[in-house]
Amino acid sequence: MIRLTVEETNLLSIYNEGGKRGLMENINAALPFMDEDMRELAKRTLAKIAPLTENEYTELAIFAADEV
Repeated sequence: MIRLTVEETNLLSIYNEGGKRGLMENINAALPFMDEDMRELAKRTLAKIAPLTENEYTELAIFAADEV
């Protein structure tokens, strides 16, 4: 199982739609509109998600962290 940071999990929760493929399409579509720091976070997150099978992806607990 992969380890995701809070920031990565939040990013996944924002763009999660239609499974792994939909998530990756959504993040890739948004990359040109992200600032440099967010783009690096997105690319790092995509690199962690890419090797997962669809079943492995669906087993991830993806939800936004509670606001403090």
